[in-house]
Amino acid sequence: MLAAAMLTANVSAQKTTITGHKGGDNWYVGINAGVATDMKKFGYYDGIVYDSKGAGFMKGFAPNVGIRLGKNFTTVFGLALESNLYFKSSKKNTLYSTTFINALDVNLLGTFNLNNLFAGYKGEPRTFEIIALGGFGWAHGFNSPSFKRNSIVSKFGFDFALNLGSSKALQLYLEPAVVYNLQTWYASYLPTDQGMKYDSRNGYFQLNVGLNYKFGTSNGTHNFAKAQLRDQSEIDGLNAKINELRADNSAKDGKIATDARTIADLQAQLAACKNQKPATEKVIVKNNTQLQPIVIFGQGKSTIDAAQYASIEMVAKYMRNHKDAKVLVKGYASPEGKAELNKKLSEDRANAVKNALIKRYKIAADRITTQGMGATSELSEENDFNRVAMFFDTTVK
Repeated sequence: MLAAAMLTANVSAQKTTITGHKGGDNWYVGINAGVATDMKKFGYYDGIVYDSKGAGFMKGFAPNVGIRLGKNFTTVFGLALESNLYFKSSKKNTLYSTTFINALDVNLLGTFNLNNLFAGYKGEPRTFEIIALGGFGWAHGFNSPSFKRNSIVSKFGFDFALNLGSSKALQLYLEPAVVYNLQTWYASYLPTDQGMKYDSRNGYFQLNVGLNYKFGTSNGTHNFAKAQLRDQSEIDGLNAKINELRADNSAKDGKIATDARTIADLQAQLAACKNQKPATEKVIVKNNTQLQPIVIFGQGKSTIDAAQYASIEMVAKYMRNHKDAKVLVKGYASPEGKAELNKKLSEDRANAVKNALIKRYKIAADRITTQGMGATSELSEENDFNRVAMFFDTTVK
């Protein structure tokens, strides 16, 4: 039986790759109940009188209840350990005894899912399945003290099963089965040397209804699940895509490093410019004399940073030293953004510098004019130096 089970498991594994078959997966527990009756008419001895009329099929019933613990090793093969108690029945039954419990048995059964064996596993249990089962066990009958009996038994049957619920965790089944007493010995003597025989006179037919609960598995269900397999060409394609993405990522890393170095250089240049002490020498630009100091603004801002007042103060000093000098303040913006916004921003920057000269350095307002030049990229290659206000002495010819 074990060799056949291993062969079945191996063949099943070759047909379908499944998940949820770890050691703790696919266990179930269940209960069942039903009746048992003799398979063939024969006489029996009850310890006092021999009844020649005998018992027979459907002439006496022994009710029984049982429990079952099992595990499915593959989608086809499993093992189950079960035990049944048979209760007091009529005298026309081989299970008859004078006690409330007539007999008990314990069986180790192999189970074979015939649907999966012949039609394959679809990824989850079918709603209706037929499961063959068979195995061996031990039984004990509670007769009078001198006739207590032990037996080696064999059980064969079928489970006509319904898998219930969306997760199919519950299994309701109807089980017709045949149990043979292969060899029996009583408390007063050991077994004879007659050997084991499948004799219907020493067997009974059993019909039970049962309910199993299947515990959860490692794949997140209560049953086996098909693995999602990929063919080699698909795997090769995915590997090629991964390598392509890795190459792109390496190229982007290189560009990021280059950009970081450029940003660091620009920041160093900007810091050097901010720390440089402005000079007041004059430069002739379009018939106006440009004063050297400039005021640098942050992107999108028209407020004056504290460090920039040094340049404004130098222009104020120049105007105090030249009482007749008049100054034009030109505001500029870098070319990012919309033109109308940059025009307004350049005007605000020029006016902010004019207001500083008037309010902070007490320069007369009629000596200062402003002009918003809008966006430009001509003052410098770096946009940081296109966001400025510049000074022009308009009294110089």
